[in-house]
Amino acid sequence: MRALVLLLLLAACSVEPAAAPPAPSSTYPVPAETARPDEVILHLPPVNDGDTVFTPLGLSTGMPTLIGSHAEMAARGQFVRIRVIVVNNGRSSALFDARKQVLVDASAKEYLPDEPAMTVKRQPAQTDLGAGVRLEFDLYYDIPTDAKPLKLRVYGGPTLTDLKDEKGTDLPLNN
Repeated sequence: MRALVLLLLLAACSVEPAAAPPAPSSTYPVPAETARPDEVILHLPPVNDGDTVFTPLGLSTGMPTLIGSHAEMAARGQFVRIRVIVVNNGRSSALFDARKQVLVDASAKEYLPDEPAMTVKRQPAQTDLGAGVRLEFDLYYDIPTDAKPLKLRVYGGPTLTDLKDEKGTDLPLNN
């Protein structure tokens, strides 16, 4: 009888099971990046153009000049800088052309990236965006001083349904 009572007391004093280990994170721990002093951080959802996903990060307007590693240049109007992340979620590479991305202003006028500004700031041109590759860079536009950026028409590269990459997708630039 004593053994039975002792056994019941020991069972009542059992240790609680160990806590389960935390579940692994499903996101990469990418370090935060400080915005530039003249940059408005954009809190906008990503948009898809085919297998390519575009996420706008920051917008700078009213920039009168640019300084690069080898030159300084004045805007004809104002420089607009858009910081963007592009990710190829496809299973094959995509021919991505950063110089094809179109800025549309509030009056529906369209602008291609400013070639000299993109060169001075050493931003990418056309690149083979591999499967699963992420690219973060700036787009520079020289637009009239009174123009207001409204949206970015993005082109992610040729797809089976858009072999010439002519359609594009609009990415609004207002928070």
